[in-house]
Amino acid sequence: MTFQPVYIVDGMRSPFLKAAGAPGPFSAADLAVQTGRALLLRNGELGRHLDEVIIGCAAPSPDEVNIGRVIALRLGLDQRIPAWTVMRNCASGMQALDSAIANIQRGTSQLVLAGGVDALSHAPLLFSNAMVRWLAQWYKARSVGERARALSAFKPHYLAPVIGLLKGLTDPVVGLSMGQTAENLAHAFGIDRTAMGRFAVQSHQRAMAARDGGHFDHEIAALIDGSGKVYQHDDGIRDDSSVERLAKLKPVFDKPAGNVTAGNSSQVTDGAALLMLASEQAVNDYQLTPLGKITDSQWAGLSPAQMGLGPVHAATPILKRQQLSPNDLDAWEINEAFAAQVLACQAAWKDQHYCESALDYAAPGPIDPQRLNVDGGAIALGHPVGASGARIVLHLLNVLKHRQQQRGIAAICIGGGQGGAMLIENLSQGVAS
Repeated sequence: MTFQPVYIVDGMRSPFLKAAGAPGPFSAADLAVQTGRALLLRNGELGRHLDEVIIGCAAPSPDEVNIGRVIALRLGLDQRIPAWTVMRNCASGMQALDSAIANIQRGTSQLVLAGGVDALSHAPLLFSNAMVRWLAQWYKARSVGERARALSAFKPHYLAPVIGLLKGLTDPVVGLSMGQTAENLAHAFGIDRTAMGRFAVQSHQRAMAARDGGHFDHEIAALIDGSGKVYQHDDGIRDDSSVERLAKLKPVFDKPAGNVTAGNSSQVTDGAALLMLASEQAVNDYQLTPLGKITDSQWAGLSPAQMGLGPVHAATPILKRQQLSPNDLDAWEINEAFAAQVLACQAAWKDQHYCESALDYAAPGPIDPQRLNVDGGAIALGHPVGASGARIVLHLLNVLKHRQQQRGIAAICIGGGQGGAMLIENLSQGVAS
């Protein structure tokens, strides 16, 4: 199989902002528009040459259903530029990149703005089915007697809201929440609470060091809300995170004996990440100096009950095609949906039986921890579902640039039992500035 490389011209993301029990200051479109505006301004007149806009979003609001088009128009792009929205759960942002790759490779687009966004703090509260049925009867009622009968049938518990986000994070086929699938992996591979705690603390510590060292500065576009408040940094990083503190938290998904807690899981977050992708022709026509290129990609399916192993199932075919072992790559970004999930991926790669039976592959061994999520991950930064797949591609490229290294893989697990992965090659020199 020949993969025609697609070039990454530039990319930016918003700060990732924790959902704090109420709608945050930005809608999903707000996040992407402010991020996209900064990216376009940094690239001069290039935005006038865009062929299309593709946005991944897992939970668009009812007034932003085709959010890709909303974003394109609010960015002031030419109305003739088509824009559309894709959804592949946690990998929606990566799917947007892959959809752009497909169109570039077949020649229908040369320059594409692609990425992902979600404002999970704006996820809706829903009426229960019982309340909807009662409302249907109420609206049918015409006479005073009919309305009186409808009122007499009303029960106060009908008003109990259904949390849309929780429904979205529960697999409808196997009936398990994403956290319960992480508990499955922890049990299958013998991953205990202490190991999860150490991994979570490492995520915060690495993210804190990266923030303080300026490693995120080049990729983050500051946000400004309606009152003029500026948001420059991810707000989920805990400087005081420790294994001892995390040990005090109660399990969330498997009470009372589980091990997956809020502290060793990704944070519910609002954020956007956008990249500009180009064909070789566009690079030549517009005299671009790309930062990197995407040289391979892969999607995979597996049991929804073990969805966290998606990165293993998606990245392994790339390794096989490219005749690489995990540590032939200079850097890896695996989205940290849960500490147990990333640790299970590491365990799976060193489990000979699992690799042979599930992957038809000799166990290559785990990734060197010094190559994996070197600036932390979603446990510290957050996981705005639609944006994360694009963020890990963007940040992997910046890691390679900062370290003056050559190649890496970004991989992500996907609710519903899938995985996505992309092989990235650095074309730049020196430290991001």
